[in-house]
Order: sequence, then C-alpha cells, then structure tokens
Amino acid sequence: MGYEEAGRDRSAEPSSGVPAAVLENVFDDPTHGEPGRDRIGVHLGWEFLLLAGLAALGWLLWQEDSAVLRGDNLRTLLVAAVGLGLLALAAGLSLRTAAPNLAVGPIALAAALHYAEQGDRGLPASVGPAVGVAALGGLALALVVVVLHVPGWAASLAGAAGVVVYIERRSAPVLVQGDYDPGRNAGYLIAGFAAVAILGGLFGATRAVRRLVGRYRPIADPARRRGTLAAVVTAVALVGSSVLAALAGVLFAANGLEAVAPTSGLDWTVLAVGVAMLAGTSAYGRRGGVFGTVLAVGVVTLFQTYAPERGWTLSNWAVGGVALGVGLLVTRLVETFGRPRPGSADRPEPVGDGTISTGWTMPQSQPVDNWPPTLPTPAAPQPADPWRDPRWEDSPRRWDTDER
Repeated sequence: MGYEEAGRDRSAEPSSGVPAAVLENVFDDPTHGEPGRDRIGVHLGWEFLLLAGLAALGWLLWQEDSAVLRGDNLRTLLVAAVGLGLLALAAGLSLRTAAPNLAVGPIALAAALHYAEQGDRGLPASVGPAVGVAALGGLALALVVVVLHVPGWAASLAGAAGVVVYIERRSAPVLVQGDYDPGRNAGYLIAGFAAVAILGGLFGATRAVRRLVGRYRPIADPARRRGTLAAVVTAVALVGSSVLAALAGVLFAANGLEAVAPTSGLDWTVLAVGVAMLAGTSAYGRRGGVFGTVLAVGVVTLFQTYAPERGWTLSNWAVGGVALGVGLLVTRLVETFGRPRPGSADRPEPVGDGTISTGWTMPQSQPVDNWPPTLPTPAAPQPADPWRDPRWEDSPRRWDTDER
C-alpha cells in the first residue's frame, strides 16, 4: 500500500518497483527479465497436433504402400529420420541460444562428401576428421559471434559461403566408398536420437536451464553485450550444432546413397531450420517444447516418403519452405501464449494500490523517531514597547490642550 518500516532497504527495480531480491528469484533476467515462468501448455497443445499429424501420415503411408514400413525399408526410413533429426537438433540448439547457425546444411553436405570419398578407410579415419574440422569451424564461428557480438545468422551465413566454396571444388557426384550400413543399428540410433531430443526438451523446459541457454536473447538494444556467461553458452551451442550437422551428413551419405551430389547444401539448412521451428522452437530464442523435435522429424520424414508414393516431386526447398512458413506461425503462437500468465503466483504484484489507485501512490511515511508527537515550542514573547502603547494614541495630547 506504499507504507514501509523506517530504516528498511528499499532497493527496487526502477521499471517495476519490485525489490531486487524478489527479481532474482522470479525473473528470467534479474535486470530486464520477464517475471514468472513460461507456460508450457501451449507447447504441449501444439505437440498434440503434431502427434495427430504423425498418426495420420503413418496411416496414409500404410494404406498407400505398407512395404515401406517393414524390413529393410523401415530401417532405411528410421536412419533417414535420425539424420534429419540430428540436423534439426543442430538448428534448434542454435535457435534456442538466439544465434541461429545457417551453416548447418553446407556443413552436413561437406561431411557427407568427405565420408563418401574416405569411407573405405573405416569410420574412425573418415568420420573423425569431418567431426574435428566441423568443431574447429564452429569454434571459429563462435569466436566471431561472441567476441564481435554480431548476429549469429549473419556470421554463419558468411561461414556457409566458405563451406560452399569447399563443396564446389567437386564438379560431379561422389560415389560412397565405405561399406558401413547404419541400418543394422537403426533401432539404437532412433532410440538414442529420441532420448537426446526429449531429455534436452525436458531440461530446456526448466526455468534455470532456459534462463541459462537463452541469455543471449536480446532484451533491449540487440547490439548490447549480454555478459560472459551468455557468450560461453552461445559458443558451446554453435560448436555443438556444427558437430551435430557433420554427424547428420555422415548418416545421409551412409544410408544407402550411391552418390552425393555437390550442391550448396543451403536447402538442407532451410529444411533443418523449418523442422526446428515446426517443432515449437521460437525464432527469437529461449523458448521450445519437449517432444516437438521428435514429432516434427517424424512428420516431415513420413511426408517425404509419402509424396513419391503419390507421384509428387518435392525438393528440400519446397518442404523446408512450407515448414518454415508454418514454423513462423508457431513462433507467434509460442511467444504470445507461452509468456508468464499475468497475475500468476510467480509474478510479483507492483508496489502501490493496484487498479484502485489508477496509478496514484500514497505518500511514503516519514520515520517516526518520537512518539507520541510533541507540540511545537512557542516563540518567546517580545518585550512591550512603551512608545507603541495604545494609551499614547487614545489620550489627549498636551499641546492640544494648551491651545484651547
């Protein structure tokens, strides 16, 4: 109500009037953050729709050609889903930190080309260098982003251009030289991907982890630095996304492909970012779902398998573009309904009289040192001036009497 005990600390956030100690406990960012916890219900509602779409596409594919969902065809489909899932995780990880890595597609394609050329030397000799180079490239990208504090999409686009130059050194498709068949471990691969995606979503739904991962998200001027911790987390995310993209490229190349075409790979970036946003990851960073990545990957994989069965020819550009369009709508949905609920238990009420006072606050009480209050001390009486006595004015003057 605007009253406070005398001598009490009144440190408060200027914009809200809430004590700093309270802000530290309930704000995502104690300095400029948003009070309360994000609502996860909007993510669960969207993920229920994704589950319904996955079931519908599975039924349609079974009706069209049930052989696709059995035997070796099913194992190939699962490995393709894992490859797309790793690529979506790479894009989603960088999106959650508000530093999108647009080089994931070219990195995946470069790793696929490297494995196609060196696969006959064994997995350690072919996959190890690809992952190592991807990690070093991600580290260089991270240093540019966090040291110069520039947008991740711009820096990664420049990095993608450099990777495309490496890809364009090949003028013809490269035949896969290795004999590794990931289909033999399809069950383990899909289970590992699902576990990583779901556990990551569960951890990302907690306030502490979300606050940590999303610290790079701008809160005022986007050019202002967000601190050392935000820079470290963003750098780790960029390195991790580059490594995941390289592993995805290896799976794509080893999953029964006869040759890897040296394209730009940016269509894979569009597809990966589209799937990540379709899963419920906000384009602004920080916010994301729990089961969304697994469900969105399943929906897109089944659709890409179902489309040729119906005679539809759709490229990654088309599928990724549609996924991006729907993902933008999902971002708006998440940012609108995923915010903390006004007046919730986690949201501290502003200091003042609320809606009754309509913005007016009562004056603060003064310290009460003396009680009961004492009357003011009267001023000392002034000595009477005999020349100002009224009798001098009222009595007749002597010279006036003499004149009479």
